[in-house]
Amino acid sequence: MLKELRIENFAIIQSLELHFGEGLIIFTGETGAGKSIILDAIEALVGGRTDATMVRSGADRAVLEAVFTIPAAFHDEAHSILKREALDEGSEEVVFGREIRLEGRTVARVNGRSVNVSLLKEMGSSLVDIHGQSEHLSLLNVRSHLGFLDRYAGVQKELDAYQSAYHELRQVRRELSNLRKMESEAEQRMELLEFQAHEIQGANLVPGEEEELSRERSRLANAETLSSSAQQVLTLLDEGSPEAAAVTDLLGQARQLLSNLARIDSGQSELLDQLESASVQISEITRSLGSYLDEIEYNPRRLEQVEDRLELIHRIVKKYGGSVEAAQAYGKDARNQLENIAHASEKIAELEQVEKEDLELLKAKALDLSMARKSAAESMQQRVEKELADLSMAGARFEVEFATSSEKDGVEIEPGHNVAFSETGVDQVEFFIAPNPGEGLKPLTRIASGGETSRLMLALKNVLTGADFIPTLIFDEIDQGIGGRVGNVVGEKLWRLGRNHQVMCVTHLPQLAAYGDHHFSVRKVVQDRRTTTEVHELKDAARSVELAAMTGSISEASLRAAREALEAARKVTDSL
Repeated sequence: MLKELRIENFAIIQSLELHFGEGLIIFTGETGAGKSIILDAIEALVGGRTDATMVRSGADRAVLEAVFTIPAAFHDEAHSILKREALDEGSEEVVFGREIRLEGRTVARVNGRSVNVSLLKEMGSSLVDIHGQSEHLSLLNVRSHLGFLDRYAGVQKELDAYQSAYHELRQVRRELSNLRKMESEAEQRMELLEFQAHEIQGANLVPGEEEELSRERSRLANAETLSSSAQQVLTLLDEGSPEAAAVTDLLGQARQLLSNLARIDSGQSELLDQLESASVQISEITRSLGSYLDEIEYNPRRLEQVEDRLELIHRIVKKYGGSVEAAQAYGKDARNQLENIAHASEKIAELEQVEKEDLELLKAKALDLSMARKSAAESMQQRVEKELADLSMAGARFEVEFATSSEKDGVEIEPGHNVAFSETGVDQVEFFIAPNPGEGLKPLTRIASGGETSRLMLALKNVLTGADFIPTLIFDEIDQGIGGRVGNVVGEKLWRLGRNHQVMCVTHLPQLAAYGDHHFSVRKVVQDRRTTTEVHELKDAARSVELAAMTGSISEASLRAAREALEAARKVTDSL
């Protein structure tokens, strides 16, 4: 519900801060005092249109802010939206803000962060419903009518059963669509898959082979250089030349001299050991080089084979995934697809039988759901018409119209008649109304505006109170064209509605105002030659004075009538 409302420099309001409770909240005051301006501010906060003319004269911007308590029915959806926008603070309250600047630009905020106005509309439509002169009329949205009827009818069990059959059929049809598409492309697809599978399998790829072949290619391509270098090292180490002795010979001489030295000076024995170790390592290097030289061969044919193999691996890998493992997986998938295509006709026949059975089940569940809806619609029509009669609209007719759309692939409700179906069933529902006797039924979306609209909304809201989860309902001009007797009826109905919703109502009828749980007086005052709006919550005797003033003048008789109206309303509400 709406807990707090702050308005600054909006129209004739300079500064206003209001705190609201539960139940029926009444606004009264002279025409032009600013009652509708308060409602306009709320409408702007839930994404309504704004323009620079709303900024108070002499100010550069208007600032609006509202604090809403998130209702239980909207809890999960609200927090999902807030998390999506990174605005969730874990609180059960949400703060809406709107800044209207003189140059025409507006800034919308949620929880203190700038957002798109569409977010205010998205969340606001589930928090506030404004009736009278507003675009925020959920009942005037045809797409919402089926949901209202379903919640009124209490058909969740039938709807769940239908939706289970619906999702099962959708899954079967998706599989059939994929298989039929695969079959239609089978010949061309099979040729491609067979080529790919054969190409990958024929390459006989082995993980790690590419690295080993690269090393072998390097050896083969540089055989002469490798052989020459190895031979030169061997010559230096073991063979020597006319100009220089071999390293092994020089080490032998050095070992003999160091041995003699160590016999005389035993402290140098460690040097002899190190030299012995170096000699052994040189001998091992010499043997390894000899073996390496035996392995080196200059083989152009083998080099060509290695390069051809590497080129094949590179081509397959590049073509099928970028690695040997990816190419192997691609080949496996191609073989699986070939297997599926080979059995597609058989699988299609099986699924077509399943689809036929699922359609029959869907038909049965759709008929059960439709029957429950139509039964509830009759009750709903009678109740709405009774509510309208109570609201001085005797003779008004209300009807829930059902329709279906033909569709070739729909469900066969009657022989030769296939109808479209969706997640909500086969029914298309719209509310129709004839406000006056003798008039034809018209879509609810085309009814008259002003007080007649508000009374129609009130009737529907009273009937649908258990089906409507929007916490705050606002009625403007609801008493237009009705007298005191009907005002009592409207007041009682608004009070009843206030047991499940927070209801705000602007009224000029004291009989209606007497039913308020909270009563705010809105008046226009002039300060320093500037007009502004003030709002005061009235209690006890102050309410009697306000109700008396609403009759035209304050006198002992009007005060007595006001007290009687309040007492009469109290007795009615106590009895309820």
